[in-house]
Amino acid sequence: MKISVLRERRSGETRVAATPETVKKLVANGHSITIESGAGTIAGFPDDSFSEAGATIAKDAASAASGADIVFKVRAPEADEMAALPEGVALIALMDPTSLDAAPLNARKIAALSMEFTPRITRAQSMDALSSQSNLAGYRAVIEGAQIYGRAMPMMMTAAGTIAPAKVFVMGAGVAGLQAIATARRLGAVVTATDVRPAAKEQVASLGAKFIAVEDEEFKAAETAGGYAKEMSKEYQAKQAELTANHIAKQDIVVTTALIPGRPAPVLVSEDMVKTMKPGAVIVDMAVSQGGNCPLSEPDQVVDVNGVKVAGFSNLPARLPADASSLFAKNLLAFLPLVTAEDGSLNLDTEDEIVTAMLLTKGGETVNERIKS
Repeated sequence: MKISVLRERRSGETRVAATPETVKKLVANGHSITIESGAGTIAGFPDDSFSEAGATIAKDAASAASGADIVFKVRAPEADEMAALPEGVALIALMDPTSLDAAPLNARKIAALSMEFTPRITRAQSMDALSSQSNLAGYRAVIEGAQIYGRAMPMMMTAAGTIAPAKVFVMGAGVAGLQAIATARRLGAVVTATDVRPAAKEQVASLGAKFIAVEDEEFKAAETAGGYAKEMSKEYQAKQAELTANHIAKQDIVVTTALIPGRPAPVLVSEDMVKTMKPGAVIVDMAVSQGGNCPLSEPDQVVDVNGVKVAGFSNLPARLPADASSLFAKNLLAFLPLVTAEDGSLNLDTEDEIVTAMLLTKGGETVNERIKS
């Protein structure tokens, strides 16, 4: 197959959907790879590195995608990018499926596959881009929070006196939250965490953090079969807010990670809670792109609220472009055999449950029940 990799054009997007390492493996498997010039430059992968790995460099998106069987991207194409895609091509990317307008894809009969819809089953773990990117996002959230905080994270005992360790509270203990906990612990902070899923309690404890939650009957059933957090009732949210309000007032850094697929992010830290925090404290809102876990956060801004810094980062993985690109490219590499026939051609006529879950559009129609209006 001919596989094309296009340069990302969305503001703030630094990642690329292939690396020289994955290009070598794709070429070794008999595929021809064309990379749009400059696609990997920001991530630290210049055109020469792709050429040396066996790829052809094309001057623009239209040239790169011409004749392609599959197009790899990090993000769904913008309106002005759509014209570069050949009619009927397979497109594999982070498609933001729950807010996707499928009409432009169907107009060009594009077979779009969403990496966000990779099912959370054992066989698909190596393809799970949400997990690979969330892992890096959780790490980066703590690094950003520590930088904004402006004080030391670990306890330091010096001849001039002792510096107390920072107190970090992580709200949400999924992939991103667990990595945030681990990172804060490595930096020497005293870490507490909360989550609505019962399974998270043991995971949090295993990382050396203290778990905080209202553990009632609703809490015991607060996880979907796919491993995601359910949206909790207003009553539970009120009880949890009461429990955490006093705790938040004592924290130096709060990292919020709660996202519900296809729904606005739940409010975890209210304006009143922010006002109880001491000047110099920091909130890192990882859910700002879906409305935010704190109503005061603004996308890609640091808002000062009476000395408390509220930071909203809409694309944390893009702040680690080399590693984020490497992991995403490996997710794509792991997925590709599922849509490859024995003769090396594209095969979307599969009954594989992973492909079925990820396929959004095909032949001019929306085929995924989760996004049909």
